[in-house]
Amino acid sequence: MGTRLAGKVAIVTGAASRGEGVGNGAATAILFAREGAKVVLVNRDLARGEALAEQIRAEGGEAAAFAADVSQQDAAEAMAAFAVDRYGRLDILHNNVGIGSAGTPETLELAEWNAVFQANLTSLLMSCKACLPRMRESGGGAIINVSSTAGAIGLSGTSGAVAYATTKSGMHGFTLSIAADYAQHGIRANCLVVGTVHTPMVARLGEAGRERRRLSVPLQTEGTGWDVANAAVFLASDEARWITGVMLPIDGGFLAVRAWPR
Repeated sequence: MGTRLAGKVAIVTGAASRGEGVGNGAATAILFAREGAKVVLVNRDLARGEALAEQIRAEGGEAAAFAADVSQQDAAEAMAAFAVDRYGRLDILHNNVGIGSAGTPETLELAEWNAVFQANLTSLLMSCKACLPRMRESGGGAIINVSSTAGAIGLSGTSGAVAYATTKSGMHGFTLSIAADYAQHGIRANCLVVGTVHTPMVARLGEAGRERRRLSVPLQTEGTGWDVANAAVFLASDEARWITGVMLPIDGGFLAVRAWPR
């Protein structure tokens, strides 16, 4: 067990993976616990959260599962209250909830658009609304929002993802707003801009899709949930005490590097 997050209490929303393997949320929760944090694992499905909590406790970490749809204000408030009631404080909020939906403005139904906004942005608002007062009471804290390269550039190679890309871009503005408004309270807000990592969420693409995603990045290697989690640990820790308002790409160079013509 490490000590980089010793004495801190963290909430990870969307913590448990949706299928076989380790997703971004699960990897982050596991590494938070390995670095000494007490972790509240939030999922709509309590059974998946409990299974992850058992895994963390088996390693000697401390974790508790909590069932909530954090796009609902009452549920998000209950989540934050649970964390403080159980562990006495709140230092870290890792917002990992998110869904996608294929479609262009011509093909996307309004109900799908609203569902993506509810999951990706309303959940962000509700979680922060509930957790920020608790962080102030604890003397400060760190918020980490999980975005996507789709929110930074036009997303090609799919059948359209206008709702997903719009919400992920909106997450960048949300992060900057929180960083500006809460710096005076010692609360930092940063955003992970995640590229083509391989997680249970994209397993449906198959091996051919997996290889295509690997080859799409300059490093020509496959990213995983652990790469996302390692960055989250850094941003949550006191090592990043002077870092706020940052959009940190975890993408194998996808956004920054272009190959010379050969």
